[in-house]
Amino acid sequence: MAETVEYKRGQTIAEAGGAMTSLGLVISGRVAAVYPGGAMMLERGDVIGITEVVNEVHFLGYKAASDATVIPYPYSNLENLEELMSGHMDFARVSLCSMFKQITGLLGQCQISEIHTGDLLQKMGRDISFYIDICRKLRIKAKDIEGAAELDTYLIEESSDTWLADYYSGLCKLYQSENGKAVTADLSVTMGMLRKGSLDARKAYQLLDNYFSFRQELGAVYFKQSGDDLYGTLTETFFRLKPGSGDMADLRKMLTRIGESYYDEAGLDDPEYIKRMGEFDEKADKVMEASSQALGGTESEEALPEELIDSLDTIAEFAGHDSEDVLSFKAHIMDLRKIEDPESIEDDISDLRKEIVREFYQVYKLVFFRSLETKPPLPALMFLYFGYADEVLAGKRYSSYLAKTAAGLEGFSGAGVYTFYDWLRLIWSGKKDPSRDDFDTDYTDTIHKMKIRNEIDPEEEKRRLADGNARVNFELDNFFRSADKVTYGRITNFCPVFMEKTCIKEPSGTFVDRDVINVALDKIRKVDYTAFYRESLDQKNLKVMGKEMIHIEYLPDFILMPNMGTRAVMWQEIEGKLRNSPSRMAISIFHAEDIMNTMIRLTGEFRWEMCKRVQGARWNDVTEHSLTSEYFDYVQFYRKNRDLSPEIKEKIRTALQRAKNSYKEMFVRDYLLWILYEGAGSPRLNRVARQIIYSYCPFDKDLAARIRTNPIYTEIIDRGELRKAQKLHHLEQIEKKLKNSGLQVPETLIGEMDYLSGNVRK
Repeated sequence: MAETVEYKRGQTIAEAGGAMTSLGLVISGRVAAVYPGGAMMLERGDVIGITEVVNEVHFLGYKAASDATVIPYPYSNLENLEELMSGHMDFARVSLCSMFKQITGLLGQCQISEIHTGDLLQKMGRDISFYIDICRKLRIKAKDIEGAAELDTYLIEESSDTWLADYYSGLCKLYQSENGKAVTADLSVTMGMLRKGSLDARKAYQLLDNYFSFRQELGAVYFKQSGDDLYGTLTETFFRLKPGSGDMADLRKMLTRIGESYYDEAGLDDPEYIKRMGEFDEKADKVMEASSQALGGTESEEALPEELIDSLDTIAEFAGHDSEDVLSFKAHIMDLRKIEDPESIEDDISDLRKEIVREFYQVYKLVFFRSLETKPPLPALMFLYFGYADEVLAGKRYSSYLAKTAAGLEGFSGAGVYTFYDWLRLIWSGKKDPSRDDFDTDYTDTIHKMKIRNEIDPEEEKRRLADGNARVNFELDNFFRSADKVTYGRITNFCPVFMEKTCIKEPSGTFVDRDVINVALDKIRKVDYTAFYRESLDQKNLKVMGKEMIHIEYLPDFILMPNMGTRAVMWQEIEGKLRNSPSRMAISIFHAEDIMNTMIRLTGEFRWEMCKRVQGARWNDVTEHSLTSEYFDYVQFYRKNRDLSPEIKEKIRTALQRAKNSYKEMFVRDYLLWILYEGAGSPRLNRVARQIIYSYCPFDKDLAARIRTNPIYTEIIDRGELRKAQKLHHLEQIEKKLKNSGLQVPETLIGEMDYLSGNVRK
């Protein structure tokens, strides 16, 4: 072991791409581990280079973020490392803990980078659309934006495994405990952990590199050295607008956001770009100032509503000050106020979050049940709707926005979209049944099993099934705890309390309501019009229809979880045991990802799970024709499929790897392509996958007629139309017999004929 080495702030310790010659134990100070687009901090006890031991060169760069002291350990290869670890058990344990911590940090950055990259892509689309709209108003021809159509979206197709961060976080705690000494003593386990961890760290780095490369591609659309770019096009358009117009104000906000976003996110720190932005800001300020003076000045910043002052005290008082959980929750929220990074994985902050998570759900119960007795004050209502607990944590601006939003949510829920608070009220009143738990058991089954075990008698079973409080408790203890965490997305750093510092986007731009969901659903149903239909007997016309099956549409129930999150979950495909009932899907009330993509994924998952439920044990038996069985057979035996070329087979192999060998996930990804691209007449799938999906997710009549002109679709559409014609002929014969017999033709029969024809009204 060499002597300690001192590094001054800003000094390079190891360069990315440089040869791996040593590991470094940080004794004091801070070291920045630099990756494309960012850096994470290594502190005392961390080991420089430990995530790169299977590489010959560093893929991360290391710089002293402050004056730092490092002990170097010579490193040349894994054999050399094995000798080092076998002779220094304490160093081995420290190294493993540091590696686990660093991997967790890289994976967390992958999730954030993925969200930011997708957000920038969506914003670019909106910016271009806004520009085209302005040109239309000005009656000028919009310029073609160079580079926008050529973006390599392949770079952001892959995402990180969300469970992996929890895995390494758990390993870190294990190795830091007393049991960690015993595990470290097994050298084969230690070396295996180092190899596996190093490979996962490399994969996380590659994802970060892909995301950063794509952000740079986006940045190159906005900024070019020539000045012939989207930013220049927008600034030129700005000065053509009428001063004081709404479009001018909106475009100014857009240009300010572009400058901030791309300077931070795409590394566009070129002095020329900064100069351009500064010159525009100076000119635009003069135009806006003159406009403001002409209109009589600007409005002052809005003050925090008086009702929100000391929100935490108001919520605690409403919940009941005598509760230990309430008192503890208050104390821990006060501690959380003092923390600079509430999503840190440091042990003390992680432990604080865990305490807050436990107490949050207890306080939520108290506030909810109290709200059934008396009208909750505004902060308590915001707590129920959004997880808001404190005006300091939420920030003045966001607190004011949440207050306005909460005040307008009365009568908001209905028609399949519900705030979680309103959803609980429906369960309490018996209008909705509690959701299944994590073991796929519903409330009725849970109570019935208690009776079978003689824990309760039949009378008690009946009472509990009708007990609103018990029903709500089941929903809170099971569905709420799980769905709240899953929809939040960043599972390792989860905290249910609304905080300004953890908001990855503006709440106002991510708020989910009926219109947002219905617009996305309508777009999906215009491509896959049969998505939410169920096959059923016509119970109202059994005498006339007999065993003829009809299709009835049941749109999902969407439950808006009180958080800002990045994920959504298809919780259950039916309600209870009834196949003819709405599915349940949970999504954050502030959803930070593209809502259209999210809704398509949910629909794809629903299609898969609903087919499995209908088919039962034979869901993957290809002799029973169904969506799941045919798709399962296609993926399982693609190597032997003569209809697929070697190039297509290689693409399937790669796609299956990206889907983590999950046939369901692979279908969902293909379903995304089906809705977004194939439905627009832009082929993305291979012919086998296209044939399977069209057979079970067909286009409606109008879309099929438009796309049929493309030779790629002609055969599958004609084949589908033939099947429909055969079924329609059968129904037309029934209709003819009824008319000849003088019987009234049921509306359901006419509706079924429209369904088969693809003439369904949306």
